[in-house]
Order: sequence, then structure tokens, then C-alpha cells
Amino acid sequence: MARVVTVYAPSRRELKPVEMGVIRWLRISAALAEFGHEVHIASGRLPWRRHAPAPGAPQVRVVPLVGLRWSRYDAIKTLFHRGYETLRRHGGGRHPWVVAKLGSVVADRDTEGIFFYGRQRERLFRIQDAIARSARHVTVLTEAARDLFAEAHGRADGLLLVPGAADERIPPPSRDPYPADGRPRVVFLGNFYSEHPRSQPEAHRTITTKLNQLGRRLARKGVALYVVGPGQSSSLDPGAVRYLGAVDYDASWQYMHHADVGLVVSAGEFMHNNESTKIYYYLRCGLPIVSESGFPNDGVVDAAELGFRVKPGDIDALTDRVMDALDTPWDRDRAIAYILAHHTWRRRAAVYHERLNTAFG
Repeated sequence: MARVVTVYAPSRRELKPVEMGVIRWLRISAALAEFGHEVHIASGRLPWRRHAPAPGAPQVRVVPLVGLRWSRYDAIKTLFHRGYETLRRHGGGRHPWVVAKLGSVVADRDTEGIFFYGRQRERLFRIQDAIARSARHVTVLTEAARDLFAEAHGRADGLLLVPGAADERIPPPSRDPYPADGRPRVVFLGNFYSEHPRSQPEAHRTITTKLNQLGRRLARKGVALYVVGPGQSSSLDPGAVRYLGAVDYDASWQYMHHADVGLVVSAGEFMHNNESTKIYYYLRCGLPIVSESGFPNDGVVDAAELGFRVKPGDIDALTDRVMDALDTPWDRDRAIAYILAHHTWRRRAAVYHERLNTAFG
């Protein structure tokens, strides 16, 4: 078994399981530990001297990022561009066995379907270039991302395809977190970004516009649209959309358990190489989905047979499909079984486990 440290956000306050990047950080670390590897999470600003258990993953230890001796670890796993940037800033960029996971691969020019532009895209591309030169393995979510990385950086070896996933074990239904107004509930659960330049302002404007338009149509039909997750809520029309804030990971399951439909909207006509992780979570909970097409993984909705897909930007069709989803007698157990068979964190971590065992026994 190997000794592994995972790296993402430099600040301890960002270790709270609310934003999807942190959730993935915690879940993949826990899944690696379940295979028997010794796994640490390198986090900043720790108020303690001794190691502490990670949130929701007691078998994983949180260690101070500042002053960490990287050579003590067999392997380092970074998450997203930010994680690799954090590793380099703290002196670990020359480690011989780095696995760099990327959420969205950018090109050397602004590209349709990739919602990073100008200076922000250029900064991400420079980080990718460093990853291509030094990382042992590079993890991407989709085949399109793998092809783009190989073309953009002239490197095709060591590329791993590891999509998102959902938990095998989830909290059972408990207290209903929604207002008791008797209306059917549609929920958009996840990050909807902000106008801040370091976020994805173009994606934010597109997503919130769609949510407002859909919310108005659904309200006229007696259906409530809720948004739960991090983002700039001032862009949401309170007369059309009810924003319930960002919630802890464990609490988020209740918003799925007690909803009637899970909503997925896209930032454009298609997403070049960045999938929608919320699809896995909705299906794991047995929540019917209505999704705009164009995500690399939206075929999972069809495979699980629990939802509908519509053409991006067609708000009337989106509204009609939501109403259809409310009236359809779904086989929810079949969808849950499909996710457990194909899309769990354990199955994703197995890709790393195989390579770690080969390298370190």
C-alpha cells in the first residue's frame, strides 16, 4: 500500500464540504483510504499541532500544508488547476509521483463550450503546461478533455479518464427542509457561480437567466423552483426562484430526498469537456432529472431511465418536461442500482489504486 497526500484548497476554511471541489477532494481521499492506502489531506491554517480526522472521513488525516515534507509520501494527488498551483507554491512541484486531476481542460485560445476566457484561461493553460511537463499522471473527466490535453500539450501518455461519481452510502430521508406550501418541488442543487472575474461570470449569467425564466413558467403552473448551493444569489429573481443558500454536504441529501424533480441547466449549447456531477447525485438519490443536453455525461440520464433531456435554451420544452416528470411513474430503484453498479467513488478510486499498487506494492 502507498502513502498518499491529496492537495486542493490552501485554506482550512475551504475544507467544509459545501462546494463540489471540496466534496470531491474529501470523497476521493476517503475512497483511496478504503482500499488500504494511508491517505492525508494537506490543508492550510490548522489550529492544531497534531493530525485530525477529515470531515466525513475519519480514516483520512488532515495535516498542515505549510512546511509539509512532500518526500515522506509515495504519491501526491492534486485536484483541479488550483490544487496543482497550491502544490507548487508550497514546494512540492518536483515530487516524482504526482497525479494531477483537472476538472475542465482549457485550450491555448478561447474555445466554444469551455467557459474560461482571456487572462483567466491563459493562467489555467500555463498551469496545464506545467502539469504536462512534470506530473506522472493527468486525470480528466471525459474523452474530449483527454483529446484536448494531448493535442494542446503534446502529451498522450499517463492520461487517466476518471469521471465524477456519487456515494455508495447516503443519509436516509429525515426532516423535510422545504417550505410546507403543498407545491411540487423542482431543485437545482449545485454551484451557479458569480460575476467575480475569478469565477465564471458568463456561465453565471446564462444559468441564472435560465433559472429565472423557468421559475416564472413553473410558478404559473403551481410548481416551485428552488436553488441550493454556492453562487451569487442577487442575480436570481425572488419572485420566480426560491434560493435556500449553500448547505453542508450531508444536509444536501435531504434536499434531494424531498424534491420531486432534479434540474440541470447548462452554460451554453454544449459543454466541451466538463461534465455535470449533480447528475450522479440526483440519480443516486432516485430523483428524476430534467436536463439540458450537451454535457458529456448526460447520457447517464438515459442509461438510468430516470429523466428527460431537452435541447439547450428551450425553456418552454424544459417546462413541459418538468411537468411530464412530475406525472411519470418512475422505477427509481432501477436508477439507484445503475449508479451503484457504475458510478461510485470506489469505482473511480480503483483507477488510482491499480496504479499505486503497481508502483508501490
